[in-house]
This record gives sequence, C-alpha cells and structure tokens, in this order.
Amino acid sequence: MSNQPESQKTDDPTPPGPPPVDLISQTRHTFERDGVTMSYTAMAGRIILKAEDEKEGEKPKAAIFFVAYTLDAPDGVNEQDHAAARPITFAFNGGPGSSSVWLHMGLLGPRRVVLEQDGRALPPPYRLVNNEFSLLDKSDLVFIDPVTTGFSRAVPGEKDKQFHGFKPDIESVGDFIRLYVSRYQRWGSPRFLIGESYGTTRAAGLAGYLQERHGFYLNGIMLISVVLNFMTLGFHLGNDLPYILFLPTYASTAWYHKRLVPELQASLERLLAEVETFALGKYATALMQGDDLPPANHAEIAKQLSYYTGLSVDYIESTNLRINIYRFIKELLRDQRRTVGRLDSRFTGIDRDAAGEYHEYDPSYAIIQGAYAGTLNDYIRRELQFESDLPYEIISERVHPWTFEENQNSYVNVGETLRKAMSMNPHLRVFVANGYYDLATPYLATRYTFNHLQLDESLRGNVDMKHYEAGHMMYIHDPSLAQLKQDLDAFIAANG
Repeated sequence: MSNQPESQKTDDPTPPGPPPVDLISQTRHTFERDGVTMSYTAMAGRIILKAEDEKEGEKPKAAIFFVAYTLDAPDGVNEQDHAAARPITFAFNGGPGSSSVWLHMGLLGPRRVVLEQDGRALPPPYRLVNNEFSLLDKSDLVFIDPVTTGFSRAVPGEKDKQFHGFKPDIESVGDFIRLYVSRYQRWGSPRFLIGESYGTTRAAGLAGYLQERHGFYLNGIMLISVVLNFMTLGFHLGNDLPYILFLPTYASTAWYHKRLVPELQASLERLLAEVETFALGKYATALMQGDDLPPANHAEIAKQLSYYTGLSVDYIESTNLRINIYRFIKELLRDQRRTVGRLDSRFTGIDRDAAGEYHEYDPSYAIIQGAYAGTLNDYIRRELQFESDLPYEIISERVHPWTFEENQNSYVNVGETLRKAMSMNPHLRVFVANGYYDLATPYLATRYTFNHLQLDESLRGNVDMKHYEAGHMMYIHDPSLAQLKQDLDAFIAANG
C-alpha cells in the first residue's frame, strides 16, 4: 500500500486548470572553435503535445520540456537555406525515468560539467565550462525530456502513467519530434537520433515508429551504451546468457583494480580477446550442459573463471559457475571493504559493512549526480532564462511501474524493429559506443545483439562499433570524451 497522501498519488490526474500553453525562452550565445567564433540560438521551454480526439479535436496531453541549440547562419547566408542544410540531432537519455541532462551537459551541448580528468566530481559548488567537444559545430541539437522527467509533465486533467510504458514513451517522444520538425521547418534537414542506455531502446523503437507512422526517415542513429535485447542483461532463473556476456567486463574490472595474475595484467586488449574466446566457447558450452556437465569440466571452468575475474574458486563454485553482476560488485574488493560501480566499475564505494551480498549504492552514479543536478538547475535559470518552480527530475522514480505491454511475457527486444527500419531504409546508419568498464550494458552483450539482428549482408557495413576505456557514461573520462567527439563528428560528416 502506498504511503503517499491520496492527493499526491502519481497515477491521479492533475486537477483541471486553465488551458495549457507553450512556454519558451530564447537566448543568444557564442562559442569558439579552432579560433572561429560562432553564434547560436538556444531555446528552453515546454511545448504542449496534443492528441487527436474524435469529439474534442486536438486535446492537450502533456507539456514536453526541451532545450534546442541552432547555429546561426553565417553573414550573407539565408537562414532557411542554412537550416535546411544543417543536420539536426534529437537527444535523450534512458532510465526509464532519466532526463536528458547527461548527454546535454556531459557530451553534446555547448556547455559541460567540470569534472576531474577520470570523471570524479570536484567539491561543490560545481561549475560549467564551454564544451570544446560539443557536437553543435556539426549539427543542431534538441534535448528531449520524456514525460515525468526534467520539467515534462502530463497537463492538468491527464494522468502521468499513460506515458509510462514502452509503447507510449516511443509514441510521445516520436510525436514531439514530428511536431518540432514541422514547427521549425526542419523536414529538409539531415536527421539523427542519439540515445543513451534505455534511450538506445527508445531510439531503435523510434526508428520504426517515425518511419512507419510519419514517413520520417533518419540518416543515422547514435547509440551510447546499448540495450536493445533485454535478454542479454536479465539475470533470471533459466537465462544463462548474461553470465556469458558479462564475463569480459568482469575481467576488465578486475584488470583495472589489479586483481589478476601478472601475465593477465600486461595488456587489457589481449586479456579481453582471450576472455571473449573462453566466454563464447568453453564457458557457454558448459552452461548449456547444465547438470550434465562432468565434474572434471566443472572444476576446470571454475578455475578458469577465477583466473579471469579475480574471485576465488570456492566462491565461484558456490554460485554454480554463474556470477551475478550485483554479487560481483560486492565481492571483487570485499577484502578491501569496497564495492565497485555498476555504471562505471573504475570507481569504488564504501558500504556500512563488508558482509552483505549487494551494495548499498552505486558509487559511479553518486560521484556525478550532484555535479550534474546542481549545474543543470543553475544553467537553465541563469543562462537559458527559463523559470519554473517545478523540481527538475534528473532521474525520476515516479515513472514506475513501467509497462511493456505486449512484452509482458517475454524479454523486450527492439533489435528486430531496428533491423526492419534498416531494411526499409538502407541509407540508415548506426553508430555504437561501448565502455569497457560498463557493468550496466556490457560491450559483449551489445556485440551479441548486433550479431543476432540477422541483418542482410549488404546492410552489415551500416553499423560502426567503437570501444572506450571508461564506463556507461564514457564521456566523463576526458580521453574517451575527446575520442568520442572525433568518432561522432566523422559519423555525422559521412551520413549528413
């Protein structure tokens, strides 16, 4: 039973009030790149998303908060011609329940959060700097906060929960994109999506929805830390796939924290190649055998798992050769009374005691949460001049329970949606970014997913996959941010 007062339950509609209206602030700015000063216009605000109603015509449903950046036309160039030629990229994060703050203030936007070089937060108060790695020099940018994240909310008289699900989320974000493109005359521009984490699920779903519902074909999709097939991540009874696909990331984590024997510590690249071969070969075969696995083979697999993960043979035997991610997070550095991060396993945390099975919090989220929340709230009001007394929901638990409709009795898999979209639109290109220390969406699970899309051979070259020595949000690591900027620039240039 809920502890919330009746008036505060999130599934209740907001009491009716005055008709909702768009509320948008527009400001002008400049930034410098390679000695050249460029001007851009920023818009921050909420657009009312409406649905067609047989009786009432267009019916307001939600106020979607967004921040858009458009590069101004050079002197002597017609603004409409300039806009039509410029690529436009729609960006969002995941969760479900996350605002777009991470891609906005960490990777793509013209301003970014200042962190240590490896991604650790500095002491508060936090500050922003001009983002020399922004994608704005290559593409106009629109950051979207799905309903109940950021400042986005259902309008008075409507229920939030109608947007809290796999299908309605894709539809509402897709309809916002169509509305923005129509209102600001961008149908003629090269079009891209970029999503992170569950945002990659949304992006793949949008590729199908935008094509089939609105005839809106994309030039490219950029996927940061990918989950398209949830079977690859679900540590559930009877599903052995995640144990196989997480193993190389366990190994890279152990390598980073120097828990492996000297010969394995010599090279991360060689280590991962060796572990991948074992994971997809002997280990996968052993798990598929189940109780038919001979005792001698069982002992051999346990010894090899210990060798690659830094965990004891006894511990691995006690897991029946199946190392759950949350147990690994707690176990790897237990002798040091430390846990490792899920989003980025380079970082460590301190629990109250070292005896438990699961960690108390994710240290890799804790180190960045305050910096991003503080700077975003200040930036929106001070520099973008958008005022609201609503809390900006960085990551909202109010979207749960999240429903998956037709996927209730199976794992969500939008890989097939992406395959069909690429088959219908053979010009659609996909860029994929993976972090070696990402225990939320491990890189081998992503590779497995793309290797099982059953893409026609003529389309397999449309996928470009890169790897970075950081975690889920690889851009908080300065060297990875610099490399990711180069890779995204090249992708936009090749496909825009």
